[in-house]
Amino acid sequence: MDMTDEELLRYSRQILLPEFEIAGQARLRRSHAVIVGLGGLGSVAAMYLAAAGMGRLTLVDFDQVDLSNLQRQIIHRSADIGRPKVESARDALQALNPLVDVVAIPRVLTAAELLDQVQQADVVVDASDNLPTRLAINLACVQMGTPLVSGAAIRLEGQVLVWQPGGEGGCYRCLYRDTRSNAETCAQTGVLAPVVGVIGSLQAVEAIKLLTHIGTTLNGRLLVLDAKRMEWRTLRVGRWPECPVCGLRASRVSATTESVDNVPASSSPTITQPIC
Repeated sequence: MDMTDEELLRYSRQILLPEFEIAGQARLRRSHAVIVGLGGLGSVAAMYLAAAGMGRLTLVDFDQVDLSNLQRQIIHRSADIGRPKVESARDALQALNPLVDVVAIPRVLTAAELLDQVQQADVVVDASDNLPTRLAINLACVQMGTPLVSGAAIRLEGQVLVWQPGGEGGCYRCLYRDTRSNAETCAQTGVLAPVVGVIGSLQAVEAIKLLTHIGTTLNGRLLVLDAKRMEWRTLRVGRWPECPVCGLRASRVSATTESVDNVPASSSPTITQPIC
């Protein structure tokens, strides 16, 4: 696939990377990412993916821009207050890089629509702000065999997890085996603005690595940031045999109809569920 002089100049700093080169840029241009959530995480991930030369971005979010969003959701401006987030984000991304095809979906997807969007995507970036949505995205990605990059942030903490089909790494449901506990939200406990930027940037990095086949992804590993102490931890996330989504149990129980509240929490990792 030939590149124009404009593309070669725009993406020249990436093309210079020996792991990337023109071949990597061409793969990125042919790729399609779905981003669910255009808040703090999705804002940054979307901007970097667009700037890097993603071929197509599909943005999914039902919410509208609010004044309280502007502290961390840097894709939106004061003039966008009251607008659908996906439309505000689409305009910002097209202004940043008009070579990227941006599709805006300003509503909650049905289960069937979510499966369809995930099936069309080469990678899904989960930047949503509630646990049911995260679980639904994880389920759809496992069912469709689409790589998932999940991020979350709260207070001065953040985390990133990657799931890839065919690997030994666990999915998001393996990580949070007890879904009965209430997840914390930044609306309740707050969040430092740059923390979501760090996590959103890492989501973009992992998505690009998945699409261009460079480096080693976070598949099967949870990267945890404690920004207060500026410490990083990496935790192994193996596949949970009783996981109703990706484990042995998934072949015995229909994951689309099972209640997630039925799974015992006896072996669940001691990690909180940050949602922001």
